[in-house]
Amino acid sequence: MRHLEDELTGLVRSVVEPMGYELVGAEYFQRGKRGAVLRVYIDHPSGARRQGITLDDCGRVSHQLSGVLDVEDPIAGHYDLEVSSPGLDRPLFTAAHFERFRGRKVRIKAAVKLDGRRNFEGRIASLERALVLLRVDGEIREIPLAMIESARLVPEF
Repeated sequence: MRHLEDELTGLVRSVVEPMGYELVGAEYFQRGKRGAVLRVYIDHPSGARRQGITLDDCGRVSHQLSGVLDVEDPIAGHYDLEVSSPGLDRPLFTAAHFERFRGRKVRIKAAVKLDGRRNFEGRIASLERALVLLRVDGEIREIPLAMIESARLVPEF
C-alpha cells in the first residue's frame, strides 16, 4: 500500500504544483464496501499572500487531476477523488511539515505501540535524525517519522 501511495503522490504532485498550488499530501485508503478514496490536500505555496483554499481551487485541481488519473490509470477498481484544503487540523506528512510547525500542538497516531501506546498529543519540540521530538506531559518523546501512521495539528483558539 505504501508503494501505491508514493506513486500516487508523485503523480498528483506533477499535476498540482504546475497549477501553482502546494501539495500538502495525498492519502489513499479503502472505505469498506463503497470502494476506495484518494484524498488530496492542497494549499497555496508557503509565503503566498492569499486567503485559504476555495471551492473553486479544489474544483480546478479536481478537474485537471481527474483527467490525468483517467489516462494514467494508477488505481485498479472504483475510487472517489476528494480534493480539499488542509483545514485547521492540517495533516502533517513530511519531515518538512514537522519543522514548519515546530512549537504547535499535534496529535500523532503511531503505526505500532511505542512505550505501550499508539496515540500521542503534545507540542512539536524539534525534528532530529528522522525523529519527531514531542513534548508530552512535560517529557520529550522520540517518535520515528517512519513509525507515524498519521499526524494532525490540533487547532488552538
